[in-house]
Amino acid sequence: MSSTATVNSATQSTNPVDAATSHSASQTVARRAVFPFTAIVGQDEMKLALLLNVIDPKIGGVMIMGDRGTGKSTTIRALADVLPEIEVVADDPFNSHPSDPDLMTDDIRQRLAQQDVIPMTKKKVQMVDLPLGATEDRVCGTIDIEKALSEGVRAFEPGLLAQANRGILYVDEVNLLDDHLVDVLLDSAASGWNTVEREGVSIRHPARFVMVGSGNPEEGELRPQLLDRFGMHAEIRTVKDPELRVKIVEERTAFDQDPKTYLEQYITQQDDIQQQIINAQNLLKSVTIDHELRVKISQVCAELDVDGLRGDIVTNRAAKAIAAFEGRSEVTVDDIQRVIVLCLRHRLRKDPLESIDSGYKVNKVFCEVFGVAED
Repeated sequence: MSSTATVNSATQSTNPVDAATSHSASQTVARRAVFPFTAIVGQDEMKLALLLNVIDPKIGGVMIMGDRGTGKSTTIRALADVLPEIEVVADDPFNSHPSDPDLMTDDIRQRLAQQDVIPMTKKKVQMVDLPLGATEDRVCGTIDIEKALSEGVRAFEPGLLAQANRGILYVDEVNLLDDHLVDVLLDSAASGWNTVEREGVSIRHPARFVMVGSGNPEEGELRPQLLDRFGMHAEIRTVKDPELRVKIVEERTAFDQDPKTYLEQYITQQDDIQQQIINAQNLLKSVTIDHELRVKISQVCAELDVDGLRGDIVTNRAAKAIAAFEGRSEVTVDDIQRVIVLCLRHRLRKDPLESIDSGYKVNKVFCEVFGVAED
């Protein structure tokens, strides 16, 4: 189980680019330096879970539980910074896709049907922080009823879900977030749409995002039915090896002292992993998984007494995503072994008398069903 003690980096700026801004100009928009994803030491479990979710957002997001100061926020911001730019409709607050109907608002879809010219631009993938004290109106957006009644127009003030569409929504200390807000977030993440209704006025917009939650288990657990809604669950611990701790401190110090020079050292690695993500997203649809392997995945879920079928579905998706990430079109047993603990450990029923680690239990049953020797 990998971990690190990296401290939080500066939040990146994600100002939207207007219609008149060219692609090359958007590259020069001033942004705060973000610690490079490829320079993060350790944290293999968390990095893998995040990468697989950006390759296939339908995996359902990731919950990251670990000690304070283990670099959870740093890693998530670093991933958002390395992601390729996306095409969006210019001046659209919902980051609508210019050609995919499932990722655009009803207004844009109507304009396309009327064969209007839709201006496009490119922008960095949004990484939206959801503060613990956020209200439902701030998260979902609000409707100006007075304007709707007096002027007959649907005046909508977009919320954080609109800003996070086609990006990453990050909730730190999600185990301390109000349960009602967690329900709203997970429902939007599952359906891909956010609907706001007030006084008979209804507005909806696409809300496709990678939901990332983090927290410290000492500060409280999520309700099991909410935890189950996260596709994957990564656990990280503070690294104990003194040599590795020194390396982490040195890397962070070098970045803080001269971010520009430090980032230049990682340009090639950052470009390589960005291209690897693009290739994986394109390859994903053609990745196959043998019927016998799918049966064995479901057998593992059944023997672990996992409720529902989310565990089966997520494990299949994650196995395909890791194969695509490595440039292969067929899932192997090793692919499944590398993701199944992440996909199932948080779905096991809690037994207060059980002392065995849930991840170890998942791996043990996997090895028995697949006939693989335990590590």
